[in-house]
Amino acid sequence: MLKLFLFAQTLAVDAVGALRRREEGQTMAEYGVVLAVITLAVIAAITLLAGNVSNALNSVANILP
Repeated sequence: MLKLFLFAQTLAVDAVGALRRREEGQTMAEYGVVLAVITLAVIAAITLLAGNVSNALNSVANILP
């Protein structure tokens, strides 16, 4: 029974070590953070510019017959 526990513990430690050495997960997390920041910046820009764009479109619409 002790050998089985030792084998399972060694297997788990090796698996955790292999996961720590892999960098794909970290890269995907970094891409996710960059995507979130870009998304927030685009939403902020659209929100800030929405009034000006609406006013410009209304002025053009009023000029046209």
